[in-house]
Amino acid sequence: MREPLAADLFNDPDCVQPVQPFRVGDKWTGMVLRCLQDGPRRFSELRVPLHRVTPKVLTETLRAMERDGFLTRTVHDERPPRVEYELTALGRSLLGPLDMACAWTREHLPELVSARAAYVSGRQEA
Repeated sequence: MREPLAADLFNDPDCVQPVQPFRVGDKWTGMVLRCLQDGPRRFSELRVPLHRVTPKVLTETLRAMERDGFLTRTVHDERPPRVEYELTALGRSLLGPLDMACAWTREHLPELVSARAAYVSGRQEA
């Protein structure tokens, strides 16, 4: 028989923080990281590959990434103002784990698709 889960399982101060840094799991952050990996980009440049995201949601994602220290937002003193977004060292440090997650997905995608299909099929039969 297995041991029951401890009530203090998540009390380790090194593992559980009120500030959760793992923003990469949201819908758009990983894609923004990819867009910025080769250097600074303007909002309009980001909108081209991210055409499925609304401007409002892209703005919210960029602000959240800036807040978390993953990118910088630079406003150039021009008319009209030019704004560029660029990854910080902290943001760049996420590219390696993102590469690993993409490699895992490529390797296991058929299994994932199969499991989802089996799940849906099983739910429809129930």
